Amino acid sequence: MGSPVRSLRAPPGRVPRRGRAASRVSSARPRSRPHSRRRPTAVKAPSPRVPHTDRADLRPDCADCFGLCCVALPFARSADFAADKPGGTPCGNLDADFRCGIHTRLRDSGYTGCTVFDCFGAGQKVSQVTFGGRDWRAEPDSAREMFAVFPVVRQLHELLRYAAEALDLPAARPVHRELRRRHDEIDALTRGDAEALLALDVPALRAEVNVLLLRASELARAAVPGRRKDHRGADLMGARLRGAKLRGASLRGAYLIAADLSGADLREADLIGADLRDADLSGADLTGALFLTQPQLTAARGDGVTRIPVTLRRPGHWAA
Repeated sequence: MGSPVRSLRAPPGRVPRRGRAASRVSSARPRSRPHSRRRPTAVKAPSPRVPHTDRADLRPDCADCFGLCCVALPFARSADFAADKPGGTPCGNLDADFRCGIHTRLRDSGYTGCTVFDCFGAGQKVSQVTFGGRDWRAEPDSAREMFAVFPVVRQLHELLRYAAEALDLPAARPVHRELRRRHDEIDALTRGDAEALLALDVPALRAEVNVLLLRASELARAAVPGRRKDHRGADLMGARLRGAKLRGASLRGAYLIAADLSGADLREADLIGADLRDADLSGADLTGALFLTQPQLTAARGDGVTRIPVTLRRPGHWAA
């Protein structure tokens, strides 16, 4: 079902429409009262800005999806999946209402791979926008095209998620303008029709955006004191890094499978694409870690002392 590095849910609330009368009242100019003493207008404290990464459209909303990740993507019997499933074939656990029949016990049932997958909101985008709410069961002729479009939009949404985080980094302001431009271009692409989406050169897009993300990372880590370690793409599988000083380090694309990172200082470390499957993060400090995603955390092991970015949640299977 794809790399665990590359997996959240709450549709945006609806704003009630105001009636015509209310609109006229709100737009009318208040009459002045010269003989009355006006009270000073209370100044409300500005509400905290919602981080770009908290956008609802970048979080999965399975209620508005047709179970695309459970159908479109293939998986093989392994430690992550209890059975084989070819792409385009519904998982045996998918119910008629497009819900997972074993969602609450995926790990116990041998489907750990499902728990670390995130579509970054691509499922509902394809289901409700690209195909206008037409599901593959009701319209079988659209199934093949829908399943082909889903992985494309997922990659685009992943790029949007990373770009959104970079736009939240004050130190990366020098590249914000270009990042915003690329972000908006990709966002517009995700709203195209199926034919246009399937014609996209996604690897080229990823390469272009990665240059900006790398620059944003360098700017954000520049303030970290001391020499910053570079482990980009390193093979650190099973490495003993207990208590390691990795603050501000580059761990982009590093293989940290089953590595012992307990008590490690990973503050402001760049973890984009790092494979953290079964890595021990007990007591580690990931405060401000760059480009860390929920699937990466869910794939790792941690405990109640592990410090994580405020935009992410502590996995339920971690030790208390």
